[in-house]
Amino acid sequence: MNLTLVRGDGIGPEIVDSAVKVLDKIANKYKHKVSYTSVLAGGCAIDECGFPLPQSTIDACLRSDSVLLGAVGGPKWDTLPGHLRPERALLGIRKELGLYANIRPVKLYKALSGRCPLRNTESFDIVIVRELIGGMYFGKSGRAFGEMGEEAFDTETYSALEIERIGRTAFEYAKKRRKKVTSVDKANVLESSRLWREVMHRLSREYPDIEYGDMLVDNAAMQLIRNPMQFDVIVTSNMFGDILSDEASQLTGSIGLLPSASLGDSKRAMYEPIHGSAPDITGKGIANPIATILSVAMMLSFTFRLEDEAKEIEDAVEAVLDEGFLTNDIGGELTTDEITEKILEKI
Repeated sequence: MNLTLVRGDGIGPEIVDSAVKVLDKIANKYKHKVSYTSVLAGGCAIDECGFPLPQSTIDACLRSDSVLLGAVGGPKWDTLPGHLRPERALLGIRKELGLYANIRPVKLYKALSGRCPLRNTESFDIVIVRELIGGMYFGKSGRAFGEMGEEAFDTETYSALEIERIGRTAFEYAKKRRKKVTSVDKANVLESSRLWREVMHRLSREYPDIEYGDMLVDNAAMQLIRNPMQFDVIVTSNMFGDILSDEASQLTGSIGLLPSASLGDSKRAMYEPIHGSAPDITGKGIANPIATILSVAMMLSFTFRLEDEAKEIEDAVEAVLDEGFLTNDIGGELTTDEITEKILEKI
């Protein structure tokens, strides 16, 4: 396994280091060889190179089997113009590697059911499939002057091909789960969503064994709070997926628990927690590494097809939670290193 590590900013280095310890333990147990290349991206790259995504980082990512990323950004760089913001590194890596599908599992562990803000909710298991390199985040944007003074615009554009490939990803993933897909859009207002819905309807006919339904994004936001158990696989656009997955994360007890995989047409992918760089707790040793550790499990499963190794990590995390070993964000007192050691002991 040839991996590129993008530790990034804030708590990124701390949580990536924890995940590497877990991966090394698994690799040693199952006799795999792992090599790492560390590169700069985000705010640390701005400080070192003057821009968020050096070409050397892109080249390293393209040469690797997969990429493990921590987090980028922070208030230190908030005043920079948009094209120089740390977040451009994240968007750039996704674009350069052609990673159009973001898989975000949202699972409520029974051990943490008391942390869920919803009453009488013991568990749920949802996957949000988010289109990743199209839509408003990659459309034309700019500023101008009009009748009411300075204006700003961001444009959402989707092609039928972009919609079809993310939709197919969702249907194929649903085949391995409970065989239900909910497509989320805003077709009552947006033309891009009307095309989205047309393509998804055509695609659904190719999967007669999958239960399919449409839902407007405002209703979807409400239904996630009302009854998250109704969902299996949610497929949606870049911006809607960004918002809904963060909303759903709070139902699990902490955003620090949610991993993600960014996939394209090749086996090369990028794996990362969905949370940010958390500058307020950087260096305090209390960051929750579980989302990054579970991202490593996704890497073993998706990129390397090592299902036993992936399951061992997932089982170790669940066992640690079941025994009441928790970090601060989920009601415990364990440090980053301490909960990492507990997970290592279970492997």
